[in-house]
Amino acid sequence: MSYRLPTLIVQFEPAPGDPNAPLSTPLYQTATFEQPGADELGPYDYSRSGNPTRTVLEDLVAEMEGGSRALAFASGMAAITAVTRLAGPGDAIVAGDDLYGGTYRLLSRIGETHGIEVRYVDTTDLDAVARALDERARLLLLETPTNPLLKVTDLRAAARLARDNGTLLAVDNSIMSPYFQKPLELGADIVVESATKALSGHSDMTGGVVAVKDPELAERLYWVQNSEGAGLAPFESWLLLRSVKTLAVRLDRQAANAERVARFLRERPEVEAVHWPGFADHPGHAIHAAQARGASVVISFATNDDDTARRIVEATEVFKISVSFGGVGSVISLPCQLSHASIPPEVRRARAIPEGLVRLSVGIEAAEDLVADLDAAFATANAGRTRSRTREVTA
Repeated sequence: MSYRLPTLIVQFEPAPGDPNAPLSTPLYQTATFEQPGADELGPYDYSRSGNPTRTVLEDLVAEMEGGSRALAFASGMAAITAVTRLAGPGDAIVAGDDLYGGTYRLLSRIGETHGIEVRYVDTTDLDAVARALDERARLLLLETPTNPLLKVTDLRAAARLARDNGTLLAVDNSIMSPYFQKPLELGADIVVESATKALSGHSDMTGGVVAVKDPELAERLYWVQNSEGAGLAPFESWLLLRSVKTLAVRLDRQAANAERVARFLRERPEVEAVHWPGFADHPGHAIHAAQARGASVVISFATNDDDTARRIVEATEVFKISVSFGGVGSVISLPCQLSHASIPPEVRRARAIPEGLVRLSVGIEAAEDLVADLDAAFATANAGRTRSRTREVTA
């Protein structure tokens, strides 16, 4: 029987073949496994190559994403790194120009040390994507919505362009998770996610997942996972299996809260722009609505003054200053100082990422408390700005 995702993530088979039929997947906290004979291998031999706890997780993720196979990695960056291994010297990777800072850092080093050309392009401009794709382009890597500007790319159209060029399309779906968006069903070849974020949601483990439809492609990625030793450890696999069971209820609450917060921010006179695809006048709203079933729990906004932005971030109490997103606890940050600090300032300016851009990840707290927290932070920031101006005038 085929289940919808909220049922699937609770009613998956937790321990295939276990005669004790546990309702929770056992933690196989072991590095090695006894083999049936001197010249006969069992299903598992070494946890780097495979572990029963991780297998249950990978099978579940594959089903959640609509793929034939999934692989779990030690971090989101380990997952993305494995995907970039599909390109080699002389190849090119076409990448979105609004990406997580860690991805940019990785791609910059690949270009320097592996002989792979990296071409950055605004993937919301399909003509620009088409121009960037040629016989050397092995991989098109993008986010939608992007981090941190929440720009939206038409995944169906991008998939057609990549397929016609013989290029693999990989989508970093960390912001949305398979609960809100399924890139494989929209034509992508690969979906990669930081499991640290929405899939886990509790800020207590680090991990990444990759899912694909093509079994041959899965084998290529498994070779990387096994050879480089980047597989997710048993305990983290168990943590993720436990956490993913609440994905639907968490994200439903977070999405409702995010809408409340986004609409509050739009009414603030200090805010010049709110980036959130749930707004009907967002440039990518129609496309996003056609390929996703919910808006982002991540919001970014720009104020009319960088110092005001810093004061807002430092004045919040419910929103904690932290990197990452997608967790049950609300967080706030200046991406240019934290998650995107590895992108050179001149590159950030060229990509129109304001130094004072504020990014929020909205959690499951009471929406009224979240709005009140931000309201008080704006008041504190404005008071500080007034005091600063007074000192300038009297100096």
